[in-house]
Amino acid sequence: DTEKELMTQDATDAAAQDTVTRLRAEVTQCDPGTLRLLLTEARTHNGWQDRPVEDSLLKELYEIMRWGPTSGNSFPARVFFLKTAQSKASLEAALKPNNLEKTRAAPVTAIIAHDTAFWEHAEKMFPHNPAVQLAFKDNTAGAEITAFRNGTLQGAYFLIAARAVGLDCGPMSGFDNGVVDDAFFAGTTLRSNFLCNLGYGNISKVMKRLPRLEFDEACKIL
Repeated sequence: DTEKELMTQDATDAAAQDTVTRLRAEVTQCDPGTLRLLLTEARTHNGWQDRPVEDSLLKELYEIMRWGPTSGNSFPARVFFLKTAQSKASLEAALKPNNLEKTRAAPVTAIIAHDTAFWEHAEKMFPHNPAVQLAFKDNTAGAEITAFRNGTLQGAYFLIAARAVGLDCGPMSGFDNGVVDDAFFAGTTLRSNFLCNLGYGNISKVMKRLPRLEFDEACKIL
């Protein structure tokens, strides 16, 4: 009975249903150009134009990214946007040699991280039943798995949102997570996942696309 009471729909749920109904009536799928921009013809960038990225655009990126779903609305992702020479210098010790120059050249390098204590925001993020998130307070292993899984999912939203606002992306994992965590997250519950250079790409540095698995190689319909 308690669970049924918690799940009882109210006027805000009805409003959400109306929003989705209207959305589906107006837009049924992405247009081909949008799909090309976001995924099918988008590329990882390794070189960058000397062109700044405004803070307002980074805020716009986040505003799009934050609406992607996470389990139990856990929302563990945290993003540090490195723009200054000082912040970039703190990152360099963690980078593999082949990632140094392109990271120095990028107008912004984002650290995509996650908070293993995401449950501290339970009252705000899951107000109808905070206990769902608060259960992770005494479940360190479960919290770490949940934070990493959902933080990675939000990292994918980040890439799509960045491309949606007109930025190019250079995601990378060629770095030492421990060094990054010591430099930026010491004494906190945040942990780094991957890095993503952002800006306006130098097209001359784009490389050929590598293969992808075909549907029958990667998928099964059961």
